[in-house]
Amino acid sequence: MKLTYQPFELILRHPFTIARFSRTSTPIMLVQLEHEGYVGYGEASMVPYMGESFQSAAAFLNKVDVSLFKFPFDFAEIIDYLDSLAPGNPAVKAAIDIALHDLEGKLFSKPCWQLLDSHPELMPSTSYTVGIDTPDIFRQKVKEAGGFKVIKVKLGRDNDKELIQIIRSVTAQPVYVDANQGWTDRQQSLDMIHWLKEQGVVLVEQPMPKSDIEGNAWLTQHSPLPVIGDESVQRFADVQKAKGVYHGINVKLMKSAGMYEAKRMIDKAHELNMKVLIGCMSETSCASLAAAALAPQCDWADIDGPFLTTNNPYQTPVLVEGKYQLSNAPGLGLQLK
Repeated sequence: MKLTYQPFELILRHPFTIARFSRTSTPIMLVQLEHEGYVGYGEASMVPYMGESFQSAAAFLNKVDVSLFKFPFDFAEIIDYLDSLAPGNPAVKAAIDIALHDLEGKLFSKPCWQLLDSHPELMPSTSYTVGIDTPDIFRQKVKEAGGFKVIKVKLGRDNDKELIQIIRSVTAQPVYVDANQGWTDRQQSLDMIHWLKEQGVVLVEQPMPKSDIEGNAWLTQHSPLPVIGDESVQRFADVQKAKGVYHGINVKLMKSAGMYEAKRMIDKAHELNMKVLIGCMSETSCASLAAAALAPQCDWADIDGPFLTTNNPYQTPVLVEGKYQLSNAPGLGLQLK
């Protein structure tokens, strides 16, 4: 087996602003694993606040002994091996995991979604994220979401209601809200959630700081909308801890170290009677299709990465009525340009 990788700067269509920072691009490490004439594709989307970089990803990949990966792949053993090389680094671990899943599908001549026991007819609509911006630009962004059936908006500043009102001036579509830990007062947060429900909001992600476990649990207990843990839930061990603190979890492959652990997290959440939103970072079609392979097992989807960028190196995923169309092609179904 041969491992190759190359850095790639993914350019965002608009500056991406949330409660705490703004950026115009995302560093990506594109990974390929070649075996018996087949190539599996993966990627690490290294958003700055997660602490990974081109340098850290390259250093980690240089430690990986791919001769240890034997087909059919034992993903539990593989993630244990990757974790043994260095703590953290979930995005670059996800890149390897995704590439191996793509490769496995090609070697079995089956799509990843089938190997993961997903049912395409259960695919939820995916939302389109609108970052915080000036009113005119914000209105323009909402209008760009024409092919989507759900809007997702980042809140957590002092003009939250204004942004929701702008959305409602453009569309009556359902809205997902992500406060990115931007709210600090539990009663004000609850009052806001009651108001958001009146505006047609469906769910609220990470309303308060992840460190405020008691505050988030209180809010979840009283909220008329599902409260979803995002920054609070990184990997499998965090799912059990989220029970009673949130109604559900946001699973992202770049946090979970890939598809194998994401699947375990989804199954564990269902076992705990918790809801699941499958999300993404700023990603190319590669990681987005990996998430889409698991999306039918989730209640909601927010896999809009390729649609928020200008230089996606792969073909854009196919959406029909705002839903990913899972390909019958072996592996991820990723198409090169």
